[in-house]
Amino acid sequence: MADAVVIGAGHNGLACGCYLARVGLEVAVFEEYSSVGGMTLTEELAAPGFRSDVHASGYQLASLSPTPQELNLFDHGLELIEPEYAWAHAFSGGGCIAVGADLERARESIARYSARDADTAVGLFRRYRAERDQVVRSLFSPPEPLSTAIHRMEEAPGGLERYRFSLQSMRSWCDETFESDEAKCLFGAFAPFVGYGPDDAAGAEISWLFASVLQTDGNKLVRGGMQQVSLALAAELESHGGEIRTGTAVDRIEVEAGRATAVILEGGERAAVGTLVAASVDPAQLALRLLGEEVIGRDAAQRASQIEWGDAVLLIYAALDGGVEYAAGAEAGAAGHVHLSAASLDAMARATDQCRAGKLPEAPVIVSWNDSVIDPGRAPAGKHLKKFVVLGVPYEIRGDATGQVGVGGWDELRERYADYLVELISESYLPELGDRMLARTVHSPLDIERKLSSAVRGTISHGAMVPYQSGAMRPTPDFAGYRSPVENVYLCGSGSHPGAGVSMAPGRNAAQVICGDLGLDFDALAARAYH
Repeated sequence: MADAVVIGAGHNGLACGCYLARVGLEVAVFEEYSSVGGMTLTEELAAPGFRSDVHASGYQLASLSPTPQELNLFDHGLELIEPEYAWAHAFSGGGCIAVGADLERARESIARYSARDADTAVGLFRRYRAERDQVVRSLFSPPEPLSTAIHRMEEAPGGLERYRFSLQSMRSWCDETFESDEAKCLFGAFAPFVGYGPDDAAGAEISWLFASVLQTDGNKLVRGGMQQVSLALAAELESHGGEIRTGTAVDRIEVEAGRATAVILEGGERAAVGTLVAASVDPAQLALRLLGEEVIGRDAAQRASQIEWGDAVLLIYAALDGGVEYAAGAEAGAAGHVHLSAASLDAMARATDQCRAGKLPEAPVIVSWNDSVIDPGRAPAGKHLKKFVVLGVPYEIRGDATGQVGVGGWDELRERYADYLVELISESYLPELGDRMLARTVHSPLDIERKLSSAVRGTISHGAMVPYQSGAMRPTPDFAGYRSPVENVYLCGSGSHPGAGVSMAPGRNAAQVICGDLGLDFDALAARAYH
């Protein structure tokens, strides 16, 4: 019998398990996939010898996290690579803005389009640096109750203006902040990363925050792939006696008298629970499949069934016979990743509207990862590897804004739409891409969902990051604050605050709450990690 059973061996489930093991609990982790990693898997997808990050790619929010130091991940083989530029934006009409750690170089790059915008951007980056400690506290602590958060903002100087900013759309903020379309897109392209269109409420803050984190803290790649994060967490957990069983799916959580007493594995095996269950699966799966309406109640089940998932993504993993140069120049090729789009928020909005109307977008925002340029070990000698993340495609295809692909199911149209996208990328951004491509693998939203059950409807954030599914409302009031309607069942995945991204924050925050409920001193544990 394990004291703590963790369902899901993604980075958040493993992080939560590590902290619980460190306070003396016996931890058992069950993972339905064949290896640990969840959204941080790294696999040979495009061709043998070409190792792609399946979903998450950059070590971004993790740079803010206390977890890697607290859990000794660098002692377990985790190694980071810092590219010359954190990110770049290449425009379809030509030209590029590249941003790295050097503020003056970033200013010069933006000033190609607007000197005023360059000064504004540097000011925004400096504002983040001044507020960084506050940002870290907000991410790596359980969310405040709504009443507390609103009262604090009402009382703080400039608090209501900050509240306005937290609800502002990306387009509204970009239009009032920048004069050039290029600067607007440089920041605004981060909104689609978590499913915000230009006119969606709350897209402004993530645009500023994501850009500022990358400029200040970097956009490092993990040597060997993002799975090394989860492998390091797994090694740390096992060093404290934790057990991890992969290829082992949980069918349901057994509940008696309001408490979880066991998890029932597929095949019928019963694993007894001594103290608690922590689930890093998506919240609807926890609520409706693992627990069920008969356990959590009709109202809670109804709210869980209404969770919004956001826009799906499509992924192209490309094995290349040599390097390819960006039409925008060498700066783009030296960046961790490159946003590919027209210099137009209107174009982004059209792509969002097409996606949400069920149409294959004509010109979606595409993120190009320079995998093997930054980490040559990802590909065989002399070869190269790229990954393209197409932000915002429909889960169910009801139309075709390209006019070239057709309407049907993803299994029928996946390769045809990928052909269209590769041609678009080749014509506007990477002229040699088509000629250099040795092989490719395409994951449609349906493929993404088939691969990992928590990638609901081809999304990767365990629930859309909309205002009413954020903070103290994430994912629903019944499962907010990492707790569930069952006394000893907790949620520790990205469906909890602060949401998507490889930060390990949901796992760490859930462990804080669990330790508090058990009368254990989490803060003392965290402090000991630094000594």
